[in-house]
Amino acid sequence: MNRISTRGAQALALLAAVSMVAGCGLPRSGPNKREIFAGSVLNGGDAFVVSVNPRVTRATAVVPSLGFSQSFRNAGLVGSDMLAPGDVLGITIFENVKDDPLLGNTGQRVSALQEVQVDGQGYIFIPYAGRIKAAGQTPDGIRQAITRKLDAQTPDPQVTVVRVAGDGSSVSISGAVVAAGVYPIERPTRTLAAMLAKSGGVAIEPATAIVRVTRGKQTGRVWLKDLWENPALDIALRAGDQIVVEKDQRKFTALGATGAQALVPFENETLSAIEAIAIVGGLQTMSADPTGVFVFRNEPAEIANTVLGRKDLVGDQRMVYVLDLTQPNGMFEARDFVIRDGDTVYVTEAPYVQWNKTLSALTGATGATANIASTADTLGGGG
Repeated sequence: MNRISTRGAQALALLAAVSMVAGCGLPRSGPNKREIFAGSVLNGGDAFVVSVNPRVTRATAVVPSLGFSQSFRNAGLVGSDMLAPGDVLGITIFENVKDDPLLGNTGQRVSALQEVQVDGQGYIFIPYAGRIKAAGQTPDGIRQAITRKLDAQTPDPQVTVVRVAGDGSSVSISGAVVAAGVYPIERPTRTLAAMLAKSGGVAIEPATAIVRVTRGKQTGRVWLKDLWENPALDIALRAGDQIVVEKDQRKFTALGATGAQALVPFENETLSAIEAIAIVGGLQTMSADPTGVFVFRNEPAEIANTVLGRKDLVGDQRMVYVLDLTQPNGMFEARDFVIRDGDTVYVTEAPYVQWNKTLSALTGATGATANIASTADTLGGGG
């Protein structure tokens, strides 16, 4: 009887030591579920803790809305032959005189004027024809103007005008493309998608590519995937447009009992909670608590009021959304709940993990939970 009492007292002493060590704060990945709920507004904290359900999912399903303004979408195609300041022309003049041509030397009936550039005011200069307005005209219009000017000085001149590569009707393409550069707007490349193809396409994963177009003081952005799928977004280009292809910069933070703890970039236009967990390797089988998956977020007042059924909140609110993957619809809720830029996805440890850490600290055994009885026997034998 005395032996049993001694062993019982020693076991109680062991449990007391376990409790004392646990209270000292053993290493862990972050707060447990109880501590997070203790920080709720309902308990005097400064964060709203909300369980995710279909209503909450609908209220928080906000994704970046990218697209072009009406002025971008309503701009018509630029005439492929319309000239602008900076364009370069190739002009050839044929004269019907052999002995004393107006432009060439004796015996030279053909005069070629190469790389005649339209100046900043929109004019070109042709010997004996003077300054001719070129901006806003087609090459054929320029041909007729030159012919009229020279007709009074040389009999029946024949003129050809072609538009060659120049920086007048051109756009710049930079960023994550295969071949950045300045490209002229030509007949096959008068729209955004065609010009991107001309540059060799994007050099990053298309699912995360954003195309930004700056025209004067206006800027529009569109997902590359949406540009492919929606012809209405394939806007007509204008001279001077700046096209930049950039990678989506949104990120979320993964912490706790997940396969990796890191700052993680988005891999798609939309990202669900279940996808975010999968990206970092899922839940740690031996430590994660599937009833304690949390998403921390600063929520705009408009959405926070909708989620909480209130109208009085002003400014960004600290929100903690709770996902319980063990519930019948838990996986579906996690699949539908949208992760946003700057979110923190945190998975708590299962309660037994901290208990096991405490026992391990006392006994020095990694499998302390399975060795409680043998430890008590050993202590009893020593008494």
